[in-house]
Amino acid sequence: MDGMVAGFDVDLARFYALATLWQEDVTLIGADTVLAQEGALGGAARRGVREEGPLLAVVDGRGRVRSWEALAELGYWSGVLALYADQTPARPPDASTLELITGYDQVDLVEVLDVLGRRGVSTVRVDSADALLRACFELGLVDELALLVHPVIVGTGQRWCGDTKLELRHVGTEVFEDGVLWMRYCVAT
Repeated sequence: MDGMVAGFDVDLARFYALATLWQEDVTLIGADTVLAQEGALGGAARRGVREEGPLLAVVDGRGRVRSWEALAELGYWSGVLALYADQTPARPPDASTLELITGYDQVDLVEVLDVLGRRGVSTVRVDSADALLRACFELGLVDELALLVHPVIVGTGQRWCGDTKLELRHVGTEVFEDGVLWMRYCVAT
């Protein structure tokens, strides 16, 4: 297995349909994920805030995201929360975007989850396959892992789990007609 997350076609509709099964309180993503989609956000349908949806929390330690209003109105989330560090560069004022400032030169993910937990959040789904996911692994913040394994080996690129070794306990596998596996694990403690 090469553990790559790019270089092959992904069925995003399947991915997000499966993701809804977690019924998360918060969807945690990194700024790079938002920035990769910013061009499409401008022309995306704005269905408004989805009151029963999860909160979207975006780790944006360098203050690069500018599409907060578009994100809030996509119709998926109940609101958006910008996660900044103390040293995040100055941003244009935006009274409609909630902010949480934690950490000095980078967002303190442990503190973010602690603050969210004190506010009643129990399920956070990390929607990332890059630096944010690796940071969550390194900090021991992941307790469950769901993988869509595609029947293709890409061979080059950055691995999604970095150098972190995780002991996993298998809890289920589903095989789809096209050979994609949906595998679920609990992280051993």
